[in-house]
Amino acid sequence: MNGPVTAGVAGRPIGHSLSPLIHSAWLQAAGLAGQYLAFEPADEAGFTRLVDRIRTGDLIGINVTAPHKETALALADFATDTARAAGSANVLALLDGHLLADSTDGRGLLETLADQAPGLDLSARAAVILGAGGAARAAVAALRAAGAPEIRLVNRTWARAEALAEVFGPPVRVAGPEALDGDAGLVVSAAVSGDFPDLSRLPAGAAVMDMTYMPLETPLLAAARAAGLTPVDGLGMLIGQARPAFARFFGRPAPDLDVRALALAELARREAQP
Repeated sequence: MNGPVTAGVAGRPIGHSLSPLIHSAWLQAAGLAGQYLAFEPADEAGFTRLVDRIRTGDLIGINVTAPHKETALALADFATDTARAAGSANVLALLDGHLLADSTDGRGLLETLADQAPGLDLSARAAVILGAGGAARAAVAALRAAGAPEIRLVNRTWARAEALAEVFGPPVRVAGPEALDGDAGLVVSAAVSGDFPDLSRLPAGAAVMDMTYMPLETPLLAAARAAGLTPVDGLGMLIGQARPAFARFFGRPAPDLDVRALALAELARREAQP
């Protein structure tokens, strides 16, 4: 890189995002002359104009969060297999003069499961996904690639879950609350609603993950902890998906820095605010 460069994260709302904190800490630790900002386009047209700034070289790339992930994939010149499987993109950057869409959410999910639930064998038991939106699709793609023998979709709108199951085919299927019975080894919440099935249906040793990180201890994770299950928070996923994005933007791996501690301190500061 020659001189300061700018990357960032785009979404709506975006003020809560910890991505600027994480990437800025890595930039400082690496001694790079760059900055990482938060962008909140008012609409899809505003997001498209932001993406055009990558094409002109004003930005070196952006992370993308809701509600723009599907649009990000559509705007790209080409996409990785991972992004196509996820049906969305959370990374946009130039590669050989063309706009590349990538999805690192699945990698972040798998990394945090390995870190916070190290005894979990994803290929041994069924996985249950709560939700059927874009985040759920990224989770399904990652778990399917990791060898999950069956992936059960639980969603309030049955038709939407069926549509997602049809995208992938077996071993993905739609199920009701009974999805947690017997051999389910993992539950991943990719749902906006705070409702969740009865976790007492899960066998001993199962892990429960919530993709959100605000709050860090969600009602789902509190229930998992109370039931003696392994809780997995969403902060690890955020950090895990950020590492490959940083490398793509800035041309080198993210420094070995405890950004989780920085993020936890920031979350505690926010909680302490009146």
